[in-house]
Amino acid sequence: MKHMSKKLLHTPEGVRDIYGREYARKLEVQARLHASIQSYGYEDIQTPAFEYFDVFSKEIGTTSSKELYKFFDKENNTLVLRPDFTPSIARCAAKYFMETKEPLRFSYLGNTFTNTTKLQGKLSETTQMGAELINDPSVEADAEMISLVIAALQHTGLKQFQVTIGQVEYFKGLCQEAGLDEETEYDLRDCISAKNYFAAQELLEERNVQEPYKSVLLKTADLFGNMTSLTEARELVRNARSLAAIERLEQLYEVLKLYGVEAYVSFDLGMLSKYNYYTGVIFKAYTYGVGDAIVKGGRYDNLLHQFGKEAPAIGFMAVIDELIEALDSQKVELPLPAEKTTLTYRAQDKADFAQKLAQAQVLRAGGQAVALVAQQD
Repeated sequence: MKHMSKKLLHTPEGVRDIYGREYARKLEVQARLHASIQSYGYEDIQTPAFEYFDVFSKEIGTTSSKELYKFFDKENNTLVLRPDFTPSIARCAAKYFMETKEPLRFSYLGNTFTNTTKLQGKLSETTQMGAELINDPSVEADAEMISLVIAALQHTGLKQFQVTIGQVEYFKGLCQEAGLDEETEYDLRDCISAKNYFAAQELLEERNVQEPYKSVLLKTADLFGNMTSLTEARELVRNARSLAAIERLEQLYEVLKLYGVEAYVSFDLGMLSKYNYYTGVIFKAYTYGVGDAIVKGGRYDNLLHQFGKEAPAIGFMAVIDELIEALDSQKVELPLPAEKTTLTYRAQDKADFAQKLAQAQVLRAGGQAVALVAQQD
């Protein structure tokens, strides 16, 4: 019994408790991100922590089945804890806004759950905040989302960060031009997104991909940097799909210059995503002091089709836990609520209690946190 009670004090692997000043800091970061998102006209939406399995199925292009937390309801339906928000928002938009044609702007906050055995210090449960812009296919919508990311990160106090932009269609067009089958395309995407040049080379040799396509596909992993990388990428391809992707990025850069945020932007045509539902522009925000991206996002023009609504969309999500780690590493100070005031009163002394209570009420009315504590004899 004693052994069991000791075990119950600990959390399972991949999750943790947050309390005190650490939690206050987390709430402050969330409040600042939320204020920035709202300033762009986004409205809050809440979706369930678990959904039917099919919302996150392979066909929809989300997280691998083996990385989902799965369980059953009393009707024996398979349910999963959400691994990311975008399919849930897409389902919700299709259900309640099926006929709506004007742009929809949604903001969300909540926890996501990924069941992975290779934690490597990462959490299975993370807090995410993000925004989704639905029914707008324009390059201006792409720019709005990326400029919003930059404004939100700045508002948290982060100064040194970079938003790297890719284009899924460039890679897909190149794979199509090279005649790759779907399986090879997916496998190659995994290699290139991980910057695993040797694995990508081995894969292309195994699948007998001929020159010049083998060299060009491998070259995509090195296509990153400023606008010069886009010029180089354009010269490598002949197909209309990839060329249109480059043109879209060039247009996007021009709009981002109008926002005045181009200093925070770079390009990476070898940046791909594990989420198959992305269809065009994708982006990630990186900073010092943390190994992974603190923001991820992109365009997913076909995802709502899976739920019966034809609507283009783009969105992003910020990983709050990673962002706080970066802020701590860079020693960014944030204003936190003042420490609470403690007023003690003598137990069994009604007059003293009434006096201290009156004092506490005045302080609380002025916005101060006050704890009333009975004096221990």
